[in-house]
Amino acid sequence: MREIGRNEGDYPQALTELQRPPESIFTIGDESILRMAPNRLVAIVGTRDASPYGVRVAAALAEAFTAAGIGVVSGLARGIDSTAHRAALEAGGKTIAVMGTGVDVPYPAAHRGLHAEIAAKGLVVSENEPGTPAVQGCFPRRNRIIAGLARVTIVVEAPYKSGAINTATQALEAGRVVAAVPGPIDSPRSAGANLLLRDGAQVIHSIDDALMLYGLSRGRRDEGPTLGALETAVWDALAAGPAPMELLTDRAGLTVRQVLEGVARLELTGMVRQQPGGAIERMRMT
Repeated sequence: MREIGRNEGDYPQALTELQRPPESIFTIGDESILRMAPNRLVAIVGTRDASPYGVRVAAALAEAFTAAGIGVVSGLARGIDSTAHRAALEAGGKTIAVMGTGVDVPYPAAHRGLHAEIAAKGLVVSENEPGTPAVQGCFPRRNRIIAGLARVTIVVEAPYKSGAINTATQALEAGRVVAAVPGPIDSPRSAGANLLLRDGAQVIHSIDDALMLYGLSRGRRDEGPTLGALETAVWDALAAGPAPMELLTDRAGLTVRQVLEGVARLELTGMVRQQPGGAIERMRMT
C-alpha cells in the first residue's frame, strides 16, 4: 500500500484536471497503470441491478478494449462494474478499481475476492485513509476519480438517479467524452443511459463504435473473420430457432465467451434479443 501526494511526481496528471483533485491517493497494486491515464483508459460503469443484456455488453466492451491495449476503470460495485473488472482480468488486461471506502476495505464485502485479484493483477485506488468504511457521500466523490482517470466514460445501463449517471456528469465537467449504450425505452435500468443519448452522449451502437472513440477498430463485417466472424456464427446458429446460451454455444461451435460477445454485438444492432425465459432469438434478417 502506498500514498501518493498531489505534489509528487507519480501523482496522475489526469486527476489534476478535475475541479476538486484529491490531495492524495492510496494505491494497492501496479501503479504503472496510472501512467495510462487518461488516453489509454476507459471507464465502464452502470447499474448494480444489471440485466443479462447489460452484463453481456459490459463484458464484450471490456474484452474488446483489453485486446486493444486499453485499461478498464470502474468502481467494484455489483452488476456492470464488477462485470467490466472481471472481463478485463479474464482477458489478461489492466483494470483499476476506484473505491469509495479505504483502499484496503472491499466494498461490497462480497467482492473481497475480486478486490484481492485486482490488487494482485491490476490496481486499487482510493482517496480515503486506509480502513475508512462506506459513509454517506463517499461514492459521488469516488465517481469523479473514475471519470478523471479515463478519457471516455461509457454508461452501459443506468436508471435516472444512479452512480453511473453521476460519474457521467463528472466526466463532462472534467472535459471527458461520455458515451452510452442504448436500451429499451420502457426499461428503468436504461432510462438514465437513454437520457444521456438524448442529451448528446456518443452512441455505442456496436463494439466498433466504442473502439473508434480511441481511434481504434477491429474491422467491419465485410473485412474477414474479426468482428463479423462471431456475429455471423451466432446469427447462423439461431437460424434453427431461439436457443438458450448452452445450446447456442453448441450450435455455433464457439466458446461461451465468444458466444457472449457475439450476442452482445448483435443485441447492440437490434438483430437479436433475449426472450423472458432466457433464450436468444433473431429479430430481423441482415
